[in-house]
Amino acid sequence: MAKQIFINLAVTDLQKSMAFYTALGFTNNPQFSDDSGKCMVWCENIFVMLLTHEKFSNFATKPIADTKSNIAGLFSLSTESVDEVNSIMTNGLNAGGIEPSEMKDYGFMQQRTIEDFDGHTWEIFYMDISKFPTA
Repeated sequence: MAKQIFINLAVTDLQKSMAFYTALGFTNNPQFSDDSGKCMVWCENIFVMLLTHEKFSNFATKPIADTKSNIAGLFSLSTESVDEVNSIMTNGLNAGGIEPSEMKDYGFMQQRTIEDFDGHTWEIFYMDISKFPTA
C-alpha cells in the first residue's frame, strides 16, 4: 500500500461540509463514506475524513476542540498557480467559507486562508521554488 495521509475532522453538519469541500475541489469516495462520515479526496494520496462528532469521538482520546474559537491545526494545500489559489478560494467563499485574513505574498509563495463551517483552517498556496531566497 502506498503512503497516504488521512486528515480526520469533526464536523457539525456532514452534508453542508461535504458540499463545501466539493466546492474547494475535493471529490467524494463513496467506498469510505456513510451516514456518519464522508471521505473527501484531494489527490491520490491525500484524504480528508469528515466525521460527525459522534463518530469522531469513537477515535478520539480527548474532547473535540472548538475550532471556531481555537486553532487545532493549520492544513495547507498546494496548487499549480496563483489563479488556481484564487479560483479555489472563490469557490470556497461562495460555498460559505470565511477568509479570516488577506492574501499573503512572500515573493516565492502566495497564500490565502479559508475556514470551513466548523472553523477548520486551510491555507491554499502556490509556491515558485525558483524564487525562493538564497542565503
